[in-house]
Amino acid sequence: MLKEFRQFLMRGNVVDLAVGVVVGAAFGAVVTAFVSGVLMPLIGAVGHTPNFGNLALTLHGSAIHYGNFLNALISFVIVAAVVFFGVIKPVNHLTSRFSKSDSKTTTCPECLSDIPKGAKRCAFCTATIKS
Repeated sequence: MLKEFRQFLMRGNVVDLAVGVVVGAAFGAVVTAFVSGVLMPLIGAVGHTPNFGNLALTLHGSAIHYGNFLNALISFVIVAAVVFFGVIKPVNHLTSRFSKSDSKTTTCPECLSDIPKGAKRCAFCTATIKS
């Protein structure tokens, strides 16, 4: 049973997932520190308050504290933007750049199927391919 457990732990996808979680947590801490330490004070300078946590609405004697939600919402949007523009867009650009140069296929203009680059006719729709 211990041998099977060791084999399970040493499988590639388990190790990759563990590394991804650790790196993701560290990256999340960096982005959170950037948002709370740099961007939120800049937003606060424009809006004259760096922390919206004290904002509340009183309704029939009950206080609705919407400021913490507003802080979390702004932080989420900023973190999502930083991840999208700082990680996702560059990685997508790099993968598309490398995949195009290594590709041995092209796309048929008629049926959008993948066909070999040297083909003169599409095997799927029989359209003539212009070189």
